[in-house]
Amino acid sequence: MSGNKAVVYQGPGRVEIRDLDYPTYEMKDGPGVNKMNVGRKTPHGAILKTVASNICGSDQHMVRGRTTAPEGLVLGHEITGEVIDVGPDVEYIRVGDVCSVPFNISCGRCRNCKERKTGVCLNVNPDRPGSAYGYVDMGGWVGGQAEYVLVPYADWNLLKFPDRDQAIEKALDLAMLSDIFPTGYHGCVSAGVTTGSTVYIAGAGPVGLAAATSAFLLGAAVVIVGDLNDERLAQARSFGCETINVSQGEPAEQVQQILGRAAPAIGQPLVDSAVDAVGFEARGHGRDSQTEMPATVLNSLMDLTRAGGAIGVPGLYVTGDPGGVDEAAKVGSLSLRLGLGWAKSHSFVTGQCPVMKYNHGLMMAILHDRVQIAKNVNAMAIPLEQAPQGYQEFDQGAARKYVLDPHGYLRGRSN
Repeated sequence: MSGNKAVVYQGPGRVEIRDLDYPTYEMKDGPGVNKMNVGRKTPHGAILKTVASNICGSDQHMVRGRTTAPEGLVLGHEITGEVIDVGPDVEYIRVGDVCSVPFNISCGRCRNCKERKTGVCLNVNPDRPGSAYGYVDMGGWVGGQAEYVLVPYADWNLLKFPDRDQAIEKALDLAMLSDIFPTGYHGCVSAGVTTGSTVYIAGAGPVGLAAATSAFLLGAAVVIVGDLNDERLAQARSFGCETINVSQGEPAEQVQQILGRAAPAIGQPLVDSAVDAVGFEARGHGRDSQTEMPATVLNSLMDLTRAGGAIGVPGLYVTGDPGGVDEAAKVGSLSLRLGLGWAKSHSFVTGQCPVMKYNHGLMMAILHDRVQIAKNVNAMAIPLEQAPQGYQEFDQGAARKYVLDPHGYLRGRSN
């Protein structure tokens, strides 16, 4: 077989559909590929025919030119696919299996992988711990917004769905297992969400909506979602969330109106748990809502989370941002009120979600109809050729999760 159409970053604001070589079991040189990975053999890998590959907010950071991603980078780290070939070292995955691909690439052999810290695998990226498909500084593994994709360490990385027909029937929901559902869930688990929790989630994009869905799944009593986008806030309300528009003022004041005065002597609203699903392109609140202020969300979460509470930070923060608002922000250095967090004994968990820690359990919740994640994030399947339009609409604030469907597996399916 030859040929492989894919979505390629062509510079700030531009993505195009390009023809690539069909995947092989050896890493080739190309845009973003670490030179130490060139020639790396992957007999442990499998080649997948893409069932679904989602457009992610993290991809959007690159497409906006807010990272050091090189032109020509093949995008896409949220992948679901059907195995059509396996390398000679693959033992358990078989041709015909339909699988979810964790966005973290991990080896299963290093210390971190053995401790289930697959977001910081030590062996797949010579630049730093941790890797992902189609992402800047992540080793150069080719992205999955394509017709076909290579998955290394297939026996370890792939989550096989137990029934092929059921998997195709529920493919729009299962497509969320590669990243945003586990990521939102991880944010909530990191923030200690449990039965009866009051939870504030900053951001009503797909990860924020996935976090809100996860909070309910974990038993939260009240889930409050804050954003600047009324359409996205309406989507959050559609499945039971309370919402606030942070352009109307500080989140703490609006949360207080929803919860009541939890601590009258202190005069502060006090949620048990908070999740940052925004990341480094955050804007201010109230009068500053049109101004980029990258530390705003983290500081506001410390303000409105109770003493002894926890904050999950699945939102992306980077070490290189050419469009940063100042020299400090360009290297990921933000002005945080760490003293406030220290005084309130907050705990923080940051970094990539270790998808494999959660994806099997969340798969079972989907397959047994305990959750409707595609509906909650308003997932919409589009052909691969419409990816540039999907990126544009998503960048303009569309309250949708765009799912690319290169081979028509999702045709006629809706959330």
